[in-house]
Amino acid sequence: MTVLVLTRPRLDATADMVIHELAERGVPVVRLDPADFPENSTLATRIGPGQDAWHGLWRGQHRDLRLEDVTAVYYRRPGGFKLHPGLSPEDAQWAAAEARAGLGGVLMALPRSWINHPHRNALADCAPVALATAARCGLTVPETLITNDPQEARDFVASLPGRRAAYKAVGNCGPTAHDGQQYALWTAPVTVDQITDQVAHTAHLIQQWVDKAYEVRLTAVGNRMFAAEIHAGSEASRIDFRRDYSSLTYVVREVPDPIRRGVLAVMRAFGLRYVAMDFLVSRGGGWYAVDVNPNGQFGFVPELRDPITKALADALQGVAA
Repeated sequence: MTVLVLTRPRLDATADMVIHELAERGVPVVRLDPADFPENSTLATRIGPGQDAWHGLWRGQHRDLRLEDVTAVYYRRPGGFKLHPGLSPEDAQWAAAEARAGLGGVLMALPRSWINHPHRNALADCAPVALATAARCGLTVPETLITNDPQEARDFVASLPGRRAAYKAVGNCGPTAHDGQQYALWTAPVTVDQITDQVAHTAHLIQQWVDKAYEVRLTAVGNRMFAAEIHAGSEASRIDFRRDYSSLTYVVREVPDPIRRGVLAVMRAFGLRYVAMDFLVSRGGGWYAVDVNPNGQFGFVPELRDPITKALADALQGVAA
């Protein structure tokens, strides 16, 4: 058996932990980044009569992989294809599309156990789909508006308790700066008078402000669930805990049965074997599902780092929970 890990060669601590755990167990692991294709890796695969899957060799800079040896795939954070610098913009666009269809298609056709298949990740990572699915699965979501109509946005915020709302990005990519680098777009409080006619230029997600006691990061691997309360220690982290990790404290907790059932239903709906979900817990004890992260991080909660790593290794190794 061989576990294939698709991620960047560096700066992926989550993948590093899982790879280390598998190696400690003696499980063969091959770490490859599709971004190395086609300039720094080669692919030669075949399919034909009497065969139901692609077979052949993906030869990387440091490791080679025979596709038929793969028993499980851990899809983490692969980079984008790096193309020959001499290509024109038009040719580069075509070459990237061909690389995605070629290497990407062969990998996605692997009839193996995935955590998670990228097609399933992509659907679950779409906020409008995720929130609607969570609601259908019995979880409570805050009152939410997606619009590019400034007046609708103002009327919505004005209708909320305390006239308070939160603005969040609809997608998972931030704006691009002048230097070409993307920057994070954090959750931000918004009031009626802050909504300008600029809203008309694209879609905006505006959500009811929940007066939270704390947040919960709930990570599920198969049927196993790991949850931690996240208590903010600064004003910045009370708005968005990602703004100030150093101020956070964590309390490991049990998952209430209704939440457990709802999360399992979300995973079934999307076909996920792993998910990290964020909940706001109100001062009255209500749980509000606000984010579905099919490829979310888990290492920032120290007490859950080891058990989640082991659960992922079990799943990739095919060990029953």
